[in-house]
Formats: sequence, C-alpha cells, structure tokens
Amino acid sequence: MDDQLLKILACPACKADVELKEGKIVCTKCGRKYPIREGIPIMLIDEAEE
Repeated sequence: MDDQLLKILACPACKADVELKEGKIVCTKCGRKYPIREGIPIMLIDEAEE
C-alpha cells in the first residue's frame, strides 16, 4: 500500500484519517477496518469490520 495513497484516504463513515494495520485500512477515530483486495482498498462502509 502506497504511503501517499494512505495520506489522501479518509474513513467514509466518520471522515477521520486512516492507517495501515495488519493488512487492513483502519480508521483512527471509529476503528472500522476496511479490507484490501488485490492491492485495492475497499472503502465501503458495508465492507468494514467494526
């Protein structure tokens, strides 16, 4: 996952910053975890783990 991409991504649920943890994109505010499939972040609220 590209660091520049992470800097422009935001959680679609609460609009907070996100970070990469354990192969998933994790919201720093609400804690939702978004999957990465084939190198593509899936930033859909319905796909997130809470």
